Amino acid sequence: MGTAAVLSGFAGLVIGVFAVLAVRYSEREMYAVPEPEQPPALPSGVGDVLAVLRSSAIVVDSSDAVINSSPAAVAYGLVRGQELAHTELRELARQVRRDGVIREAELELSRGPLGMGQVFMQARVAPLGSSHVLLLLDDRTEARRLEEVRRDFVVNVSHELKTPVGGLRLLAEAVEDAKDDPEAVERFAQRMQVETARLAQLVKEIVDLSRLQVADALHEPRLVDVGAAVQEAIEWSRTGADAKEIELAVAAEPDLKVFGDEELLVTAVRNLVGNAIAYSDAGTKVAVGVRRAGDTVEVSVADQGHGIPEEEQSRIFERFYRVDTARSRATGGTGLGLAIVKHICANHGGDVTVWSREGRGSTFTMRLPAAADHSGEAGDQPTTPTLQTFRTTTGHRPGDEPTRG
Repeated sequence: MGTAAVLSGFAGLVIGVFAVLAVRYSEREMYAVPEPEQPPALPSGVGDVLAVLRSSAIVVDSSDAVINSSPAAVAYGLVRGQELAHTELRELARQVRRDGVIREAELELSRGPLGMGQVFMQARVAPLGSSHVLLLLDDRTEARRLEEVRRDFVVNVSHELKTPVGGLRLLAEAVEDAKDDPEAVERFAQRMQVETARLAQLVKEIVDLSRLQVADALHEPRLVDVGAAVQEAIEWSRTGADAKEIELAVAAEPDLKVFGDEELLVTAVRNLVGNAIAYSDAGTKVAVGVRRAGDTVEVSVADQGHGIPEEEQSRIFERFYRVDTARSRATGGTGLGLAIVKHICANHGGDVTVWSREGRGSTFTMRLPAAADHSGEAGDQPTTPTLQTFRTTTGHRPGDEPTRG
């Protein structure tokens, strides 16, 4: 009887202990702070893919924190630390995370936290797994700029054509009204000839420029004697130079040849010489030089004009761009001459650069790949006047070199 009572008491004690432990365990479970769920890892290989993309690529998690990005995204300032740098990108990511729908947008974003610089980005945002969002962005700044240039080109062509056409219409009306005044008719007829020539020149330059832009390369290039092409361009320009009493000085190394189109090269040099004459004062000098420089042939045109402001020099090869609009109108300039020179040089595998200082004149230099010279080595020293010689005759110091583009 006593043994049974002891066993019964011990069993009750054990049950009680287990009951207390169960209650305490239940309380801990009830009040325990659940550990945060870890977001699923990125699919294998995503980081390697992002590293080689040309697009700016960014992966964000459910809290918009950047967990991976391509080098381009950092370079463009789209990512700063672990955050997206632009509110527009964060909003796109949230919309995609919310409904899972792929979105595309063209965004104008600031280049950085300072300044007013802008960059145009084509964005494509898509869900990546259950909790990540992928942003792919391509820089469309240059494409946007080219589109603006094309639009401005159409506007400028329309404006440039209106001026001589409108002038011809008014002059025709004046001739009709002055039909009984022979002197007035003759005066108006001369003005009409000037406007007609200007219109014809403008149309020709527009056609030439369009043809050069369409052609990526020259068809059937021929061996061209650069000195002969320069001499022909000088003869074309001599009448204008004589009218302003401007001396044309030429210093050319002999037998320098390039492969290309002689007519186009004459046009390019003629445009440079014509510009130099138009923007030089009467009684000054324009010097043209041809020399071998390593594997290139350089044709330089130097003047003693007023020079080009430094902030304008990066734009002077744009179509219809004029540094001095009023003076360009007075000289009959169309604003296409330097653009044509640029495209001719590009189509010959070369380039054109400018050196200029206000009050000291300008030097434009065309650089073209030299044709193989079988009569001597490329490093032979010239025996004729060099670029330094003729630049000195225009008042430029021998050490002044054109800025390389």
